[in-house]
Amino acid sequence: MSYTKNFWHNKRVLVTGHTGFKGGWLTLWLKKMGAEITGIGLAPSTSPSLFELSNVSAFCDSHFCDIRDLEKLSAIIDQADPEIVFHLAAQPLVRASYQDPLLTFSTNIIGSANVLECLRGAKSTRVAVMITTDKVYHNNEWVWPYKETDALGGHDPYSSSKAASEIVINSYRQSFLSAQGIAVASARAGNVIGGGDWSEDRLIPDAIRSWQSGTDLQVRRPEAKRPWQHVLEPLSGYLLLAEKLWDNPELAGAYNFGPQSHDAATVRQLIDSALKIHETGTIFYSETNDGLHEAGCLALEISKAREILGFNPRLSLNDAIKKTMSWYKLLAEGTSAVELCERDITYYESKK
Repeated sequence: MSYTKNFWHNKRVLVTGHTGFKGGWLTLWLKKMGAEITGIGLAPSTSPSLFELSNVSAFCDSHFCDIRDLEKLSAIIDQADPEIVFHLAAQPLVRASYQDPLLTFSTNIIGSANVLECLRGAKSTRVAVMITTDKVYHNNEWVWPYKETDALGGHDPYSSSKAASEIVINSYRQSFLSAQGIAVASARAGNVIGGGDWSEDRLIPDAIRSWQSGTDLQVRRPEAKRPWQHVLEPLSGYLLLAEKLWDNPELAGAYNFGPQSHDAATVRQLIDSALKIHETGTIFYSETNDGLHEAGCLALEISKAREILGFNPRLSLNDAIKKTMSWYKLLAEGTSAVELCERDITYYESKK
């Protein structure tokens, strides 16, 4: 089962974080299905950015706003009067969270609480999908995938901030929003790849920058294993989850979205496959992590999303890598970013 295109036609949808990688893709996809979108986010943090190259602001009512600014945030959301909310705005990087933990905590915890607070008394909102991360779990470094009932935790500031936001989300759902008729769910997704990501300290963006400039790619912790997936995989899960909650609010809760278990791969496996497709470039592997803790093994159990929502990943890891590397290659050759996104969305929709 998948999302229904007709469902989204003329729906008023709020996307926080629309200036980011996943938020930009989601905004383009929603617009393709006819939604009326309001976007809230900070100005793009990278140059280039998917937001600017794809002119995402042309596809929505775009607002630059820090989600920690409750007064400004509330005014925008009140005016938008959304029926469905996707909350993606966050400080999304593990290593950046070590550099500025207070920014990470305030954005990911208080910012998320602010979004939820703005929905108290909302006139039309029926569904809120709050995006967290696969890193919300207390990581035991075991080989078994984590399921939604496993303990929350987080060693680094990013992971712990997202685990804390899960507690806040659950509190608002139970204390206020469920009784108000708003179905609130959290979505925990694995590591995403795809065209249009230029974030610092992410594997594929780092590879693209290095290989296109002719410098060595420095890769730390090559044996670390992650649930890699193409960006359209979790986004399709968020869309499907929102639709299900619209008709069945009792399904509110936490959901994992990740690849099939056999598609979890190490950093080395992912980047070696990417280099074969890119064809030119060099890699320098190192086990150093500058003393900063990062999980060594992480996988997600997606049986809840599969059984309750009918969610099933459509792209193998190999397909995801091919689509990602092709996106950057074609962009460098002159194809427009928005055309490349539309092509990939159409391709993904064809993979029933």
